[in-house]
Amino acid sequence: MAVKITYFVHGTSIDNENGSSSGWQDCPLSKLGTKQARDLRERIDGKKFDAVFCSDLKRAKQTAAIAFEGEKIIPEKRLRECNYGDYNGSPESLVEPMCKKHVTQIFPGGESYEDVKSRLQEFLIELKRSYDEKHVAIVAHKAPQLALDVLLKGKTWEQAFAEDWRKTKSWQPGWEYELK
Repeated sequence: MAVKITYFVHGTSIDNENGSSSGWQDCPLSKLGTKQARDLRERIDGKKFDAVFCSDLKRAKQTAAIAFEGEKIIPEKRLRECNYGDYNGSPESLVEPMCKKHVTQIFPGGESYEDVKSRLQEFLIELKRSYDEKHVAIVAHKAPQLALDVLLKGKTWEQAFAEDWRKTKSWQPGWEYELK
């Protein structure tokens, strides 16, 4: 018995286009991100999900609303991006090299990637209890996806960062996970 999870990342945000790492900064999708969400809707047309969850940050909520138009979408704070604290909205060139250091060390004024993993673990416990043998969609961010790789695929944080699709340029319209 398992929960099937299909994980989608939000479309390109204004911060993405500006080279910023948003973290908990609540920025909207860009025009490109809106187009990507519409394209995703076409790609998943006909797929059935028993529930759709998304981060409560604007870029994920907008992506989910467009891609899953007409579906009930459940916003979930635990699916937020990593809180970079004092570095929310800072240049990606500054934040990205710091990420591996902050697997266990908290970003000043924020959280660590282990904190993200802990909140995802709590969410997964509830998901398993309420959606066993169901198929759910999640629309969220980089850190929760990496945490799923660690929690459900047995990767180390080092592997998750190294194999991240953003680094390998291997985007796809959804990643599959199984929660047993």
